[in-house]
Amino acid sequence: MRIAVVTEEFAPGFGGVREQVHHFAREARRLGHVVKVVTGDVRGAPRPEEGEDDVIRIGASRPVLRGGVVSRATGGAGAALREVLARGRFDVVHVHAPLTPVLPLLALHHATGPVVGTFHAHARPGLVLRVARRMAQRYLDRLDVTVAASRACLGRLEGRLRGEVRIVPGGVDTERFARGRRLPSFDDGKLNVLWIGRAEKRNGLPLMLSAFHRAWGQIDARLLVVGDGPALRRARASVPADLADDVVFAGRIDDERPDWYATADVVCATAQTPSGGITLLEAMAAGKPVLASDVPGYRDVLQHGREGELVAPADEGEWARAIVRISREPVRGAAYGERGRMTVRRHAWPIVTRELLGIFRSVGALG
Repeated sequence: MRIAVVTEEFAPGFGGVREQVHHFAREARRLGHVVKVVTGDVRGAPRPEEGEDDVIRIGASRPVLRGGVVSRATGGAGAALREVLARGRFDVVHVHAPLTPVLPLLALHHATGPVVGTFHAHARPGLVLRVARRMAQRYLDRLDVTVAASRACLGRLEGRLRGEVRIVPGGVDTERFARGRRLPSFDDGKLNVLWIGRAEKRNGLPLMLSAFHRAWGQIDARLLVVGDGPALRRARASVPADLADDVVFAGRIDDERPDWYATADVVCATAQTPSGGITLLEAMAAGKPVLASDVPGYRDVLQHGREGELVAPADEGEWARAIVRISREPVRGAAYGERGRMTVRRHAWPIVTRELLGIFRSVGALG
């Protein structure tokens, strides 16, 4: 099967969409399929070696701020994308965040064969849907199948999708995150609380800092903050002086991410509008207990009292109590971690990839 995956979010960027695209492409190629990732040309992105064209970069990709979230948009790519799709003779075009400018909309416009679109919780239809509803509906009608990690990802699109809708949970590299090694510099008996993500308003880092401060007054603990983002400088500046030695800002971590999960004693996910719960899946694969916001995107991944606990999203007191409880009840935390390892097996990339490939075949993309 020949598959084109069109996405604005890809390397060298960091995030859930990039992870999903990368791992699906790798697993599908391992199964013998041809997968071309079509994305914007980012300054500083790694260039392919001679003869390597699995990633096709077109136009010029630039960062943009949408609703407090940093994403990307590619300019000057219309003719190039049309040529790529025509020359590739793809059996199916898989478009991530279909109503997001610019590449996803261009792909829906230029694709001539079957199209599958994947919606992510953070890629909600914004200006396009509100201002140009008829135009947006034409793009939605172009989708033969709509994929979402959960019903929550579809939001107000429910009822407007004329093609088939399939719920496919996100995937995770279970083997990679099970191999992490605890970082010696943080192996001193303190409870290591891990927060990992981009420092953006929707991800709740200020709440995490406040809740940790409350918990820190009762237990011997350290907060590990992994990730970059536009709100990181403000977050650093907000840390009280008495807490500074026990809050570590590690910045963006890619290759060593499994080691940071291995170092954690509990993983906290404070996002308000999560995009499928990739952080939760990575933590489960590492065998760690999870505390997560009680919001739709996380309820579909974590069962309260099984792999961890769901916490009122904006209640820093409840977050603090949950952290203290994990510290004082290590048997409870260990049980959450073991159940998480079992739960995450169904999210392994070989399973998720085969399900997606089955959807592609269902729209006539037989290879």
